[in-house]
Amino acid sequence: MREYRWKPIESLSDKDRSIDLAAIRPLYDSWHAVKHDLRQSSPENLERFTEQLVRRLSIETGILERLYDLDRGTTEALVTTGFLEDLVSRSSTDIEPSHLITILRDQEAAIQLVMDCVTDERPLTKGVIHELHTILTRHQETTVAVDQFGKRFDIPLVRGKFKLQPNNPSRPDGTLHEYAPPEQVDSEIENLLSLLSKYEKEDPIIVAAWAHHRFTQIHPYQDGNGRVARALTTLLLVKADLLPLVIDRDLRVDYLKALEQADFGDLTPLADLFARLERAAILQALSIDTDREIATERSLTAAVIESLGAKFSKRKEQKHAEFRRVNNLAQALRTRARKHVDKVFTSLREPVSYVAPPDIHVSEGGPDRGNAHWYKFEVIKSSEESGKYVNFSEPHFFIKASIRVDRERLIFVTSFHHVGRELSGIMEVTAFARFESYEDSDDRESVSEGYTPCSVEPFVITWKTSEADVVDSFARWLDASLAVAVKVFGDRL
Repeated sequence: MREYRWKPIESLSDKDRSIDLAAIRPLYDSWHAVKHDLRQSSPENLERFTEQLVRRLSIETGILERLYDLDRGTTEALVTTGFLEDLVSRSSTDIEPSHLITILRDQEAAIQLVMDCVTDERPLTKGVIHELHTILTRHQETTVAVDQFGKRFDIPLVRGKFKLQPNNPSRPDGTLHEYAPPEQVDSEIENLLSLLSKYEKEDPIIVAAWAHHRFTQIHPYQDGNGRVARALTTLLLVKADLLPLVIDRDLRVDYLKALEQADFGDLTPLADLFARLERAAILQALSIDTDREIATERSLTAAVIESLGAKFSKRKEQKHAEFRRVNNLAQALRTRARKHVDKVFTSLREPVSYVAPPDIHVSEGGPDRGNAHWYKFEVIKSSEESGKYVNFSEPHFFIKASIRVDRERLIFVTSFHHVGRELSGIMEVTAFARFESYEDSDDRESVSEGYTPCSVEPFVITWKTSEADVVDSFARWLDASLAVAVKVFGDRL
């Protein structure tokens, strides 16, 4: 691991601005339009979704800092119900349940301050940052300082004030990671805020990644810097009318590695991580249930008339026609996918022929092929696992490729489907494989082993996405998905 020596923070560079986020940028406008509709049709459910997202963020931010551990089951119960001590058993965490709930409520309060700052249009200042730190560390009495000789010792944690002692950590290999010296912190934070004020028209995810990293480079407080940095990231994204992003405990290694790469001038991994998380949050938000019970204070007749008026209005039909333009892009990418998959499967012919002559087939699917209903089960199953709703009332397109070698068969599917309970103009592309083993080479009966997801993250397109902007990133995504399927198939031969 390389040793990092502190240097003053650097502004957003042209290299940073050129980070390829073309695949997610059209999602911003699409999300803004959908969010407006949700505020009209289902404000309670949108609020509930946001509250649960904030609670999840509040839980995971402390786990990332190793303040506590908490099992997944209890995490889901707290996210759904709220921070209640009765939901936490002593065996589900490594600290006292009462203390855990206290910390979680502090972290939730900090995120609520962020949301209030956006609602009230309160500018980001040193005072706001100090206030966030005070809330986040309200029940933390001490922290560890490191002197010039590397000796660690406990000191009282001063809340809402910049550090007075160096807080440079030593790596396991003995290398030192330097943060800003205490005497440089105030001017560095002033510079950070000054630069941020100039970036309002830049891509919000790139700015959020830049600000997050630069804040951690300064490390202005004796402790609590990571928690404050993630709260500030939420502020910047919510201010841009996006969603808070949750860095899950399972992404801790990727997150820390991305921060380290940013230390040495490469902000791309951190921006990519933030983009993936933001995309996932938006896709989950599209699946908010908009079917609400009619409020008792409203008459049934008025509600029905209002619903019919909204449903059949000319304006809504025009919007839907625009949203459905995404189907044209899906078909164009399906054509590209078929060519790429065909090429990959054809290239398999020679190496696998040493085992047995392969039988290869590649075909397209969709309403224009009369088979749009294929693979609904697998698509729904994979989407439900990530909290998303697949809208099969809208067109579904796919590519199916199969190769059989002796008694083993691989079926690789790339699915293009709409996401969200209402038409949003947003589709995701996912990939999965089925592996089948024939008990006898002449026997048509096979033993299916279910489906294996091949894409870690879905590829997202919207009605505003330009094919030219995503051709390269889609090709990389598809190639990575194919590599997973081919690797597993090769291992089975």
